[in-house]
Amino acid sequence: MFNNFPLAQSLLDWYASNGREMPWRVRGGAHSDPYAVWISEIMLQQTTVRTVEAYFIRWMNRFPTIQSLAAADIHDVLLAWQGLGYYTRAKKVHECAKVVVDQYGGEFPADRETLLTLPGIGPYTASSICCFAFNLPETVVDGNVIRVIARLHGLTHAVTKDEIYELARQITPAHAGADYASAIMDLGALVCTAGRPACLMCPWSHVCRAYHMGNATQIPLINKPKRAVRQGIVYLIRNQRGAYFIRIRPGKGLLSGLYEFPWIYDEESPLYPVKPDASAEQISHVFTHFNLTLRFQYVEAEEAPFPDGIFVLPSDFKQYPFSTLMRKVIKRLPR
Repeated sequence: MFNNFPLAQSLLDWYASNGREMPWRVRGGAHSDPYAVWISEIMLQQTTVRTVEAYFIRWMNRFPTIQSLAAADIHDVLLAWQGLGYYTRAKKVHECAKVVVDQYGGEFPADRETLLTLPGIGPYTASSICCFAFNLPETVVDGNVIRVIARLHGLTHAVTKDEIYELARQITPAHAGADYASAIMDLGALVCTAGRPACLMCPWSHVCRAYHMGNATQIPLINKPKRAVRQGIVYLIRNQRGAYFIRIRPGKGLLSGLYEFPWIYDEESPLYPVKPDASAEQISHVFTHFNLTLRFQYVEAEEAPFPDGIFVLPSDFKQYPFSTLMRKVIKRLPR
């Protein structure tokens, strides 16, 4: 067993001098605006800090308060989110903002169980809001924390998040919730990195079992399910004016609510007669559970294939929220 108080304090001391500067973070306690904490935490899901920083600043300029977000049209919300991916997050953010404004007077509840009842807020985000916005001693476990804790304990087996959470909880101090959560994440991001950990710079190296065993780069071992691979066709339907047909993706599933060029999976019925072309241009995209490759099929047509779409000139695409997948298609269109 580790002597947990000195461990936590040594990490807090390290963080005071070495922690990262981020636009949604303060040192020495909770952030004054839980709304900013919440937005940053949702954006950081499945997205790197480097990517999120610019989006976060633009978002806060566009929707500076939760009231302004709740009052916004979903079209504008999706447009502001465009390029971040995982667009269900943006829809849930909009839905959650309305609930917080309508039911809680625009103030986030400082209670984990209540936070869990809000749209789009799961255990990780609830814990993050509690510690970063209210300085509560919550244990927050992301990929960096998994790596730090697994190496600290020298875990050579395939670890689970629940196992890491329990070990991390035992070290989490009863004070300085915001700084400690930031500190252990920064330790993983800056020192205890995946490929080349800087063990000699680590405030925990004297007790780190992976360091003393010399196998830090082999830890942690995480079993990741193999992604499925799917193929399909994207139809680039163009009229004589050079405008392309786009529509809002229907339903409630993948990418619904965003604009798209019509596309199908190979196993679905084609929209137009298939034109076999081994040299057809294509794009690939990685989703959470599968990899997708779409082949381009250009179609000259004056009539829309669906009644719920419009023909739009490429110069006007910026007015419509497209998914990252469709933005890849746009970049490959002929100029």
